[in-house]
Amino acid sequence: MKESYDPITTEIIQSSLQAAADEMFAAMRRTAMSAIIYEVLDMGTAICTKDGELASSGAGIPAFVGMLDKAVKRINEKFDKPGDIKEGDIFTTNDPFNGGVTHLNDVIVLMPIFAEGEIVCWSANIAHWNDIGGMIPGSMSIDATEIFQEGLQLPGIKLFSRGEPIQSVFDILEANSRMPDFLKGDLWAGIASIRAGERRVLEIVNKYGKGAFLHALEEYMNYGERVTLSALKNLPHEKFTLSEEQDSGQVYTVTIEITETEFIVDLLDNPDQDKGPFNISRDSAVTSSQLILKSLTSTDTICNGGTFRPLTVKTREGSVFHPHRPAAMGIYYEVDVRLYDLIWRALAEKMPERLPAGGFASICGTLFGGIHPDTGRQYSIIEPELGGWGGSCRADGNPAIFSGFHGETYNCPAEINEARNGLLVDRMSLNEEEGGEGKYRGGKGVCIEYRIRSDNAWFTAAYTRSKFPPWPLKGGRHGSPNYVEILRTDGSRERHSVVNALTLNTDDVIRVMTGNGAGYGNPEERDIELIKDDLKNGYITEEQANKYYKLHKRVKVEH
Repeated sequence: MKESYDPITTEIIQSSLQAAADEMFAAMRRTAMSAIIYEVLDMGTAICTKDGELASSGAGIPAFVGMLDKAVKRINEKFDKPGDIKEGDIFTTNDPFNGGVTHLNDVIVLMPIFAEGEIVCWSANIAHWNDIGGMIPGSMSIDATEIFQEGLQLPGIKLFSRGEPIQSVFDILEANSRMPDFLKGDLWAGIASIRAGERRVLEIVNKYGKGAFLHALEEYMNYGERVTLSALKNLPHEKFTLSEEQDSGQVYTVTIEITETEFIVDLLDNPDQDKGPFNISRDSAVTSSQLILKSLTSTDTICNGGTFRPLTVKTREGSVFHPHRPAAMGIYYEVDVRLYDLIWRALAEKMPERLPAGGFASICGTLFGGIHPDTGRQYSIIEPELGGWGGSCRADGNPAIFSGFHGETYNCPAEINEARNGLLVDRMSLNEEEGGEGKYRGGKGVCIEYRIRSDNAWFTAAYTRSKFPPWPLKGGRHGSPNYVEILRTDGSRERHSVVNALTLNTDDVIRVMTGNGAGYGNPEERDIELIKDDLKNGYITEEQANKYYKLHKRVKVEH
């Protein structure tokens, strides 16, 4: 006879799991060594089922959370013999071909949680590490042609055995980083995080019983699936196809088919894998697809493994979205956000009432470092940048926030950057360039200027949406492009979207310009009071108001 469980208890267990994932997130944030983790929140935490399905997650980067379940599944596949996984074991991976999903800088730490001698679930986290070795500082080279050049690979290995650290693994990790103290600090923060998850999960199991706990997980998965299936019934049931040229000249193509029971993303017709680092793993392609599915079906409710059961993603091995080893992956994030934006655009052009116009849609990863002029120590940082979102059928786009792919993360405050790194932040303002005008305008991007304080510093960047700006809807105007200017002390300027290990010297300035989101609707239909507010707040000039919104003519007609 099947045991029955109180639905109220099941609900309490589910909510407690969410609280556990949130506590894991807080533990990592408060103990990490690097500002990219404790300020930017370039990380993610999760509790997964014993089989590797997402059960609950903390805040941070949605695309990171969507990678943790896949890492658990790879560990289960690799350590599949009885006794391979023991209580107290901790594993790590960063290898995109072995459950690392992204690139080598993003390191996953995960552990099985045992109750009564059985694995009941896993706690896991992921965070960006400043330097994992490789051919250049920061470990992300535009010139890399194979993953071996990008740093140390951790192909799903044990970090702890039965609760004891494997010192040789720690030694190898530290020996392969230019910043071993930061690496060690961030690693132990990850360990503290997953242990916090273990502690809370065991409290739940001990309070309600293992059977009730496992039942709650199963019910939660089933509920997630029901929410998605219910939402799919209210979407248009048809095929959506879009091909879009990229800044590189390649053409990416997606076909999405929506039925009452399935959301199918077809990526078969796409270029062969890139010879450089502009590739993503198949798991990354799945994650990008999951993000769009979630946006369409349940933006403010449950998100777990069951949520994504109706999703099917088709890829071709050897393509840019499913490369063969040893493809380089260092700049995976720009390919990932391009795919995310491609799926978004394919749907938005047919469902403009559900999705906004195009945003800046780039991570705009800005990497630089050198020797700190005050301490003599090496510093190496990566700054994902804020940008503008597109206007929608209801409102203007959001200004100066990260892309939807990047999620609930924040910019590093100027004060932290100046204190921890060898630079000054001369300027942080909204982007004053034209672009994104519409009945509802796109949100503003940003202009940030970093001044270097020592000679022989280095700078690397890879921005997309530089050649092709954000796309509008319903007669709005395109947004503005993402790019970087280097202002040299001799007065010269250089403009880049992709650059590798460029040498900078004292008082050279990195000027970041991120795009304004695209507009929605005819600019001449914009409400006059909104235009006046834009003028008052400095979002547009009077010249722009007259040029795009015909303000002078409309005011005359009013009078």
